[in-house]
Amino acid sequence: MPFLRLISIHVELLAIQRVLCRVELHTKYFCAMAYPKNNKRKGKPVDRKAEKDAFFRKKKYDEKKEKQVTNADSGLIRLNKYIANSGICSRREADKLIGTGVVKINGKVVTELGIKVSPGDVVHFGDDKIVKEKPMYLLLNKPKGYITTVTDPQKRKTVLDLVGRACKERLYPVGRLDKETTGLLLFTNDGELTKKLTHPKYQIKKVYHVVVHKNVTKGDLDKMISGVELDDGVVNVDAVSYVGDGKDKKQIGIELHSGKNRVIRRMMEALGYTVTKLDRVYFAGLTKKDVPRGKHKFLSPQEVDMLKRLG
Repeated sequence: MPFLRLISIHVELLAIQRVLCRVELHTKYFCAMAYPKNNKRKGKPVDRKAEKDAFFRKKKYDEKKEKQVTNADSGLIRLNKYIANSGICSRREADKLIGTGVVKINGKVVTELGIKVSPGDVVHFGDDKIVKEKPMYLLLNKPKGYITTVTDPQKRKTVLDLVGRACKERLYPVGRLDKETTGLLLFTNDGELTKKLTHPKYQIKKVYHVVVHKNVTKGDLDKMISGVELDDGVVNVDAVSYVGDGKDKKQIGIELHSGKNRVIRRMMEALGYTVTKLDRVYFAGLTKKDVPRGKHKFLSPQEVDMLKRLG
């Protein structure tokens, strides 16, 4: 019996060996096809590991593209992206909303992240139906006397009074300018882009033309660069200089990326200056060219693409 047992084990080992040989032959064949020995570049030997890594990267990329095409053909879209496209919030914030149970698809509460929406689905946020809108991007040259809000209980003039009828889509301001500040203010229903342009980590560049009641000293310009202490912490500008030839020292240009509320006015007040004029002349690569005060324009595809590539 022990002898028969040994024979049985031997037969099993031979079978395993044959399988391993087939696997080895298959591997050698694959490598020979994927990385032929005579594949050399400019006389230099091929880095097999680099070639293998490149092969699998391309394979992964092709599979991802195939999946995207399949989703595009079926019209499916992730729920968080669907919500962000409506202008309500960014994708990350949409995930939080979904998790709290305030989103419904076809009347059923959805809390699962990653779920997809088909073209025929009806999505609600609370009691409001979410309508997927075409992404729109509008730039306003804001005049004085308008507050940056969508609605105002006190019935004051808002920036929506200036752009509310520009298109059928619902637009929301990106950031804010206070009532007496003029200049560039972007509007969009693209929640993802809004999040990007207002998040501190992307350090979106903004330039202001500032006029104060008295001459600004060179020492105070240096303080703005090194940092000025405010109630909510130290703030410093990225660049500052006198406007034009520098003869009028009441006018300065300030470049910064801070998004703190009324930061320039508060910084100038801390240094002993009263701001008489504050105008945003540059925002995230956009300028006031061809946009008179109180007027607006829709961004070109090139400008939209530029904004999306920032950061």
